[in-house]
Amino acid sequence: QVEQETIENYSYFGEQIAPQDALEVKYLSEKITGNDSLAIKLVGNISEVCQNKGCWMTIELENGEKMRVTFKDYGFFVPKDASGKTVVIDGLAYQSVTSVDELRHYAEDAGKSAEEVAAITDGKKELTFTAAGVAILN
Repeated sequence: QVEQETIENYSYFGEQIAPQDALEVKYLSEKITGNDSLAIKLVGNISEVCQNKGCWMTIELENGEKMRVTFKDYGFFVPKDASGKTVVIDGLAYQSVTSVDELRHYAEDAGKSAEEVAAITDGKKELTFTAAGVAILN
């Protein structure tokens, strides 16, 4: 739960969002069960940011997996050095299958080696998120 007095300690990207009343990301899998998508505001920790231009990030899930977060209409980016920071995201969570081509593109963006990129041969069923607004704790 984000405290009221810490609101000014956030940097905002995309649509203006209120960081308070966000659900901890660990509850997402139970909330989305039975739905293809879900409008939701979540708080979690950034594990990785696109090193190309900050056009996506990943958030740690409770099961050790990571959820990729992209930004609505590619309308904004986040700082490339935001890994490890607390983040509030507001938008749509999806259960989807990410294609081999997309997974390889993300691996390239993350600076993975050609061998690591070539080793991706299967699509992956995963939770993904399209954020309309992002607030990163400074």
